[in-house]
Amino acid sequence: MIDPLVRDLDAETRRLRAAGPLVRVELLGVPAWSVVRHAEAKRLLTDSRLVKDIGRWRLWRTGAVTRAWPLIGMIDAGRSMFTVDGDEHRRLRAKTAQAVTPRRLENIRPLITNVVGELLDELSARDSHEPVDIKELFAQPLPMAVISALMGVPAELRPRLHALYKAFFSMLTPQEERLAVIAELDDIFLELVRARAAEPSGDLTSALIVTEEGGEPLTEQEVLGNLKAMVAAGHETTISLILNAVRALLAHPDQLRLVLAGDVGWDAAIEETLRWDTPISHLLMRFATADIEVGGEVIREGDGVVMSYRAIGRDDGHHGPDADEFRIDRTGTARHMTFGHGPHICPGGAGLSRMEAGIALPALFARFPLMRAAVPAEQVRNQPVLTQNDLREFPVLLHGA
Repeated sequence: MIDPLVRDLDAETRRLRAAGPLVRVELLGVPAWSVVRHAEAKRLLTDSRLVKDIGRWRLWRTGAVTRAWPLIGMIDAGRSMFTVDGDEHRRLRAKTAQAVTPRRLENIRPLITNVVGELLDELSARDSHEPVDIKELFAQPLPMAVISALMGVPAELRPRLHALYKAFFSMLTPQEERLAVIAELDDIFLELVRARAAEPSGDLTSALIVTEEGGEPLTEQEVLGNLKAMVAAGHETTISLILNAVRALLAHPDQLRLVLAGDVGWDAAIEETLRWDTPISHLLMRFATADIEVGGEVIREGDGVVMSYRAIGRDDGHHGPDADEFRIDRTGTARHMTFGHGPHICPGGAGLSRMEAGIALPALFARFPLMRAAVPAEQVRNQPVLTQNDLREFPVLLHGA
């Protein structure tokens, strides 16, 4: 029911919602549960019987799943705040929260503005009558430049990092190659961690390493794990958010008019995009330490559980009967949980993604107010990435038809 090649995400979302709230699925031949409704997801994301420890997964304990499974790198990703629970999770998360402060994020705002301006200048210099891929030339380079600057990644490494993460997530990458990608990412970030340990600077990597008085330092492997995951999340999520917002607004000119006229704020457009077309389709994976009853089904001890955020965002039981509609003027108090809920809610990437989109989108539409999609909607395809809602490309005409 979950297509690893993402050939029709809308149809998949409808099937999951119709079968919910808890759906038995297969992930490249491996059985799991998919949670597809808001209320059940909210409850399970705070249920201490669901943990991130892969050692509690029956299929891993018995050897039915090994490192040969193509999705294993998204679950067994090394020790970090993303893979532990309880006191250890709180320790690792607290250190990250101390590093990813609102002040640190706010200090990067001028950089975001400058990068957006440079990218828009490059777009303006292109032939106005030819389609351009707004992903390749705008949505993709922006977040990599920003997250790299935040982490202290040298500029010359950014193209390689992007290529490595693209290969890591793609279902078309052979597993042997994917394992080599993981090893190279480890080498790149380990070199950065050791360089900053020897000579700290003002970047986030240094902040993760430097120990405040009375604090417990993170191990080298813990800093490495946090960095790898944060760059992946901060990069991929923001690409999808910007692209999905542009695509949704161009496909709904009535909604675009509202935001361009100032009748609805850009923050509302961003939040509706996050709900309606989530950057993450399916988040892997939690494991049951006891039997858990959900909607008449039972998650057995040792089962794996996936949060299907795109289906959760379209839940009409939570967002109303028009949940399938893109409405930036949506009223009511219902909130989405695209960045998670409970102890593992996104610690800093959510704020960074919102800030980047909040700068990039109004600047893009101010520069190109007549921008239009260059191909029909049905010709826009997703990347073959099971977990991410990422487009292969999105060609647009910057100055209209």
